[in-house]
Parts: sequence; structure tokens; C-alpha cells
Amino acid sequence: MSAPQPTLSLEEIVDTDRYPLLAPESAAYASVVDAARSQLNESGCALNKNFVRPDALKVLGEEIRDRKSHTHFSTQNMNPYFHTDVNHDYPLDHPVNTFIERSSGFIPGDAWDASCATDVLFRAPEVAKFLADCLDIDALYCYADPLAGLTSNILDPGQQFTWHFDTNDFAVTVLVEEADEGGLFEYVPAIRSADDEGFDAIGDILAGGTTNVVSLDLRPSDLQIFRGRYSLHRVTRVAENSCPRHAAIFAYTEQDAVIGRLDRTQQLFGRVLKEHEEAEIRRVRGDALLD
Repeated sequence: MSAPQPTLSLEEIVDTDRYPLLAPESAAYASVVDAARSQLNESGCALNKNFVRPDALKVLGEEIRDRKSHTHFSTQNMNPYFHTDVNHDYPLDHPVNTFIERSSGFIPGDAWDASCATDVLFRAPEVAKFLADCLDIDALYCYADPLAGLTSNILDPGQQFTWHFDTNDFAVTVLVEEADEGGLFEYVPAIRSADDEGFDAIGDILAGGTTNVVSLDLRPSDLQIFRGRYSLHRVTRVAENSCPRHAAIFAYTEQDAVIGRLDRTQQLFGRVLKEHEEAEIRRVRGDALLD
């Protein structure tokens, strides 16, 4: 049996006039890469406006809605490191012991088929090259995790994704449908480093402070490249009378065949697979951060 034909081609999905992914040697390509690098160097976040064509954006929205029944929703009080239990090695008012509601859902990677436009966009080698060039690294690979490689983050009315850090050095997101009210992406650039957890500054933000908080002007069709390992970030609560917020999440790694962490996978998807259990045995941490 022949493989299913893609719903849309990459050129039909991406505005290749604005972002000439098919002409990586061109001056226009170099210009958009340089602009993204400048943003990443300045604030740890590159916003590529109107990356997805309007007609393709409608298809991405339909694909998310068609798969929304696969969403794993969960609500828990967590600290910025995704921990949910008190750590008695730290004071009770410490960021490690500051727990805020996270209520959201994820459509897992195994809900997507290879013919859908969202998967075509995620797996296109031209997109991976563009992202690697923007990040100024040699190459990127699609995250091999069967649940967390390609996902969609769902925030229904009343839900929020509280302040947290990512386990990956960077994240790639396309906002597909924005909330009518709330659902804003906010972050604090480089609030910690590999050598300094930055607890004092983090504690101030968790207590309601706004020092260095950036609210991103993110709109449907925009591609966001974000260094979330060191920048505290959140999506604010979607209003009760709002439509949901839907975003496509594309995960890439600098090494091939990477599988996600067991505990984080269980938290976000409500299950783990054999691949996660096997990878956990072999895992070697890249830093000593809390997570």
C-alpha cells in the first residue's frame, strides 16, 4: 500500500516569499536568519511573524480540533521545575517550594499521521535547517520521542500554564488559535544560567513581580524560537468566556534519537512508553539544574 499523500506541501504551508526556506543560499534567506539570530542574542526569543500562510493556518487549526479528543488534560500545583512535592532542603517560601496551578492539555505525538500538514511542517528538513541556522548550530533533528516530538498545547477557558523552565535548550512553537482574552506568552530572559539558579529573581517573579518580564506580541501564524531552558516563562490564564488557545509545538534536538525524561512525560501525557523507560536507564544529564 502506498503512503498517504501530504495534505499540503511545505511551500503551501510556509510563506516562502517572506521566509525563503527553499533558497538557503539567497540573500533574502540570510537576512531573515540574521534577524532571528539578533533577537535570540538579545532576548532569547525570535519571533518570525506570519510564517504560516493563512489558508494553511486554517488547516493546522482543523487538524488540532480533529485530534482534540486525544488531549491529555491535567491540573496540578507545581513549582517552576515541574516538581509537586515540598522539598525540605529549602525554606517553605523558596521558589522550590512555591507551587502554582498548571492546568492545560497536550495532544501527543502518536495522534498525528504523516500526511497531515502539521507533521509535514515539523519534519521538513528545510525547516530544521532554518531553525539550526537561526540558532547558529550545525544541525537539528526532529525529537525522536514518540509522544513529545510533535504536540499541540491546549489551553481551554479557565486554564493556564504557569511559570516554568523547559528541559530542552530551546522550543519551537506556532500559535494556531489565540484566546479572545488571556493566554498571553510572558517570559523573563536568561533569569538563570547553567551555573546559577537565580533563585532570588525567580522568587520575585513568583511573588507577582514584573522585573524584566516580557509579554510577547504573538499572533496566529507566527513561528516562535525560544530558549526556555534558562528563561522563566508562562502562558497566562485564558478567560472563562474566551475561545481556547491552541499552539503547535515542534521539538528538535542537536543529537539524533533523543527520548524525553520519564517523569516529565508522565506529567504531561499521563503515560510513558517502553522507549521512555529504556532511555531513562541510559540518560546522562547535561547540567546540574533542578530541571
